[in-house]
Amino acid sequence: MSGSSSTALRAPDSPLIVLLVAGAFFMENLDGTIIATALPQMAHSFGVHPVDLSIGITSYLLTLAVFIPISGWTADRFGVRRVFTAALAVFTAASVVCGMTDGLVSFTAARIVQGIGGAMMVPVGRLAVLRATPKDDLMRAISIITWPGLVAPVIGPPLGGLITTYSSWRWIFYLNLPLGLIGMVLAWRFIDGRDDDTERRPFDGLGFVLSGVCCTALMYAMELIGRSDAPWREALAFFAASVATGVAAFLHLRRCPHPVVDLSALRVRTFAVAMGGGSLFRISISTVPFLLPLMFQIGFGLDAFESGLLTLAVFAGNLSMKVVTTPVMRRFGFRSVLLVNGALAALSLAAMSLLTPTTPYGWVVALLFFSGLARSLQFTAINTLSFADVPKAQMSAASTFASTLGQMTMGMGVAVGAIALRVAAWLHGHPAQSVTPADFSLAFVLVSLVGFAALYDVFGLARHAGAEVSGHAKR
Repeated sequence: MSGSSSTALRAPDSPLIVLLVAGAFFMENLDGTIIATALPQMAHSFGVHPVDLSIGITSYLLTLAVFIPISGWTADRFGVRRVFTAALAVFTAASVVCGMTDGLVSFTAARIVQGIGGAMMVPVGRLAVLRATPKDDLMRAISIITWPGLVAPVIGPPLGGLITTYSSWRWIFYLNLPLGLIGMVLAWRFIDGRDDDTERRPFDGLGFVLSGVCCTALMYAMELIGRSDAPWREALAFFAASVATGVAAFLHLRRCPHPVVDLSALRVRTFAVAMGGGSLFRISISTVPFLLPLMFQIGFGLDAFESGLLTLAVFAGNLSMKVVTTPVMRRFGFRSVLLVNGALAALSLAAMSLLTPTTPYGWVVALLFFSGLARSLQFTAINTLSFADVPKAQMSAASTFASTLGQMTMGMGVAVGAIALRVAAWLHGHPAQSVTPADFSLAFVLVSLVGFAALYDVFGLARHAGAEVSGHAKR
């Protein structure tokens, strides 16, 4: 894309757009988890079993994973402002339709459309910020637009329970209407529309189909494996399909002159590390919003409200770390922070295995708060390192690839948590349908090993990697 279209924001308006994009990300992430506690009431409205409504969550997450790859091409073809505003419109309209539906089929269809809008919002909004933000201010911008991915999964379930208890589940979706309308007005007003010279490269239809099938098959296979009554033959068939289409997609994307997912940014060392070890870290921390509420309610016998209050300690840690993230990065640099803080984040997951029904609430809150601090710093450092050395010309491709992989790994975190819980039950010699506190303890140990494995890639980073962004080399 040429220089004029690469500057997506007017410099004076950059802080406002960063907040706008963060708000859009928050809506997109929140809608992936907020309906979890509303499933019983929704099932009653639709006349189905609550378990059947899990398709409302998975269809949304799968749609995000499938359609995110075409967001870069769409932004290059039609312009950042048009695509981001249209994505907000689609997402908002689909949210209203979700709240108006009276059947499982129509609700699922509306969730798929909502996922398409969300798939456009995530990378296109981040691309707008990346193109306009100077390198030395990138840490602050990434820190702001990172928090929705950390906060929304934590507060989504308790917020959904609050709305469902004191109002109706439909308001979970209706609340997106005023937020979406405000976002559309601000996006059209403040995002620079000078994109007349947008890039008209051909659409890679084959790459889109192959990558979409690969992502969908992999996520569904992992979901099947995590079930208590897993159909192994079906799960292995989907896993084999994912591997086959993944290999075919990789070979195609490397040869295609205009691939739907450009892999060239992986030649940048810092980007490759953020995508490799960073993905393992995202998987490990994404198990927490899934395992913690289950452990508190099923393992410890707490009710949904008490469980939600305890998990808010993670949210408090996430926000508290934002105040000191930039000074810490400038003092120690990416490599040191990712190694030391990554080890602390993994240790905090392992420490959750020590929690029991008799552990004082003060100790529980302190551990969860510390875990929130560590995961917030690590998450921001990885997301910022991703684009620290990527040239402006490759920002669109890098943002699309990072968003696709990020969405996949966050979704896979839930599946990995379920698989860890099932493995723990198997090792303890009892059926997976009847989990115990000891199963949760072992599951957290297994998940922490994934977090420790994420550190391997970081050892290969140079001491001053990404110094232009972190400011560490200036010390």
